[in-house]
Amino acid sequence: MSKIVIIGAGDVGNTLAYTLQIAGLVEEIVLIDQNVERARGEAMDMNHGLFFVPPVKIYAGEYSDCRDATVIVITAGVRQRSDDETRIELAARNAIVCRSITEQILAQTDQALLVVVTNPVDLMTQVILNHSRLPREQVFGSGTVLDSARFRYQLSLLCDVDPRNVHAYVIGEHGDSQVLLWDHVYIAGMSLVQFCERISLEEDVIRKQISDTVRQSAYHVIAAKGSTRYGVGLALLRILSAIIRNENSLLTVSTALSGEYGLSNLCLSVPCIVGRTGIRKIVEIPLAPQLRKALHESARFLQDIVASL
Repeated sequence: MSKIVIIGAGDVGNTLAYTLQIAGLVEEIVLIDQNVERARGEAMDMNHGLFFVPPVKIYAGEYSDCRDATVIVITAGVRQRSDDETRIELAARNAIVCRSITEQILAQTDQALLVVVTNPVDLMTQVILNHSRLPREQVFGSGTVLDSARFRYQLSLLCDVDPRNVHAYVIGEHGDSQVLLWDHVYIAGMSLVQFCERISLEEDVIRKQISDTVRQSAYHVIAAKGSTRYGVGLALLRILSAIIRNENSLLTVSTALSGEYGLSNLCLSVPCIVGRTGIRKIVEIPLAPQLRKALHESARFLQDIVASL
């Protein structure tokens, strides 16, 4: 039986539960939250729509429900207090939350896959991995799966093609230092340079318009409506589909590096093959010197914060 436990019944956790319900991907969805009444209310609301979707059991649960979970998704965390709170301060507070959640999970099971969503996601993935001492293939973060989708979406707009026909990746930090792999953009089997030549577009113009837009996407959404939820919910559905269906999909999830790309002892988003057992393999894409340098700069940025934790 496929069972997903979602820890954190906030915007992201509830959106994921609703997305899973509509997709019909799993047989059981459990919501766990400190605010038990909210989790119950969310589950009740979704249960009222069971007539319209494939059969699924949805309920507010406790940590004991983790015992037979296939995947445990961790979305719980504190919000940034104000514009004055630094990224390091936010990471320190969420690290406390994530360590506590990890201990409560491990009191029930050490067999489930743990998918981390709590921000800063690369740092929280490392906190949970280190605290749990589980294998790295079993604990990973949502990483830059959504960032890569944003990259493809922006490319599709300017090139006027279906985003599903665009292949492009964002690696590194899920944040401002992320790295857009321009050299590995492919549309209809052609590189971006070749495709732009065919449709008379200026590649430099596309790069200039897209780079900042992709990096600032989350800020724009948050400024407009307070939080991101739909995009990340669908990105998580993509990751969970790869696990439940054993797809062996190539996804840029956040994982612990052990020498790959010349980096170690740090969680970063890189292309990984994801299936039923979690991360089956980290795929090292050949990087041009400037992209490799950018990835290492992104790593150094995160390492500075890790040192403070």
